[in-house]
Amino acid sequence: MVGRLNPPQRVVLVAALGAGLGSFGLWLTTPGPFTGWTGYAPLTSTAVYASVTGGLPSWARLLIWLGLIGIWALASLWLLRRRPGSRDGAVPGQ
Repeated sequence: MVGRLNPPQRVVLVAALGAGLGSFGLWLTTPGPFTGWTGYAPLTSTAVYASVTGGLPSWARLLIWLGLIGIWALASLWLLRRRPGSRDGAVPGQ
């Protein structure tokens, strides 16, 4: 199926894949819904810090994002590769 797509359609597919992986990455690395309750006094810096940094550790979020970027890059290379016998860059009349 991918072999039948022309180059602009492949670029749109790569952009859509990037948007989909980006949305999935945000969903995966964002902590659950913040209800406002932290268990701390409301005007202390600990309450704000706990609400912002909840969820996965930073190294796990980094690994997730690097993995998703790697998947997107490999899929993009596969989708945008030159096909054998393709005349994408050929000069007309030759």
